[in-house]
Amino acid sequence: IPAEGPVLVACNHLSLLDPLCQGYFLVKSGRRPRFLAKSELYRNRLLRTVLKGAGQIPVERGSGASAPVDAALEALAAGECVVVYPEGTLTRNPDHSPMQAKMGIARLALATGVRVVPVAVWGSQYVLPRGMDNMKRSLSFGRPIMVKAGTPLDLGARSVGEQDRVELRRVTDAVMDELSRLVEDLRSRYPKRWVR
Repeated sequence: IPAEGPVLVACNHLSLLDPLCQGYFLVKSGRRPRFLAKSELYRNRLLRTVLKGAGQIPVERGSGASAPVDAALEALAAGECVVVYPEGTLTRNPDHSPMQAKMGIARLALATGVRVVPVAVWGSQYVLPRGMDNMKRSLSFGRPIMVKAGTPLDLGARSVGEQDRVELRRVTDAVMDELSRLVEDLRSRYPKRWVR
């Protein structure tokens, strides 16, 4: 993780624990992460207070609002660390591999020229599986959660409009290919005794 200057972090998303795991990883590397967080999290008064106090960026999914992108661009211009879950939600693939991503990560990277650091997590899906039903009965303590950063990707800076979806998809897929490679590496090294 670059020690200073603006950085975009692209993460996979397996569990509701991921922001804590990846956030802790980034804090330990000396960065204060600002996550793009779904607006539904802000409905809970306590969580809203925590998220606002930590400077997280609310995203109204599916609205097409530019406020989250503007806030992320402003944070990057100020030299901050902005964290994006390119898939936009928890992974739905049965094997927990990353899904096809939305193109927001490419828009931010190309608009700013800021390097993208892929950060993969593995094991959180075994500690806290997807779904509220699972949360109540399946929290499994004592299992390892692994987090790994890849090499920063310099994707360049260029003006890309809505009409250039091919370029946006190409850049997005390049980020996700590297993130998928990291996920596969962590999966291959995860202790088999903890896999259910």
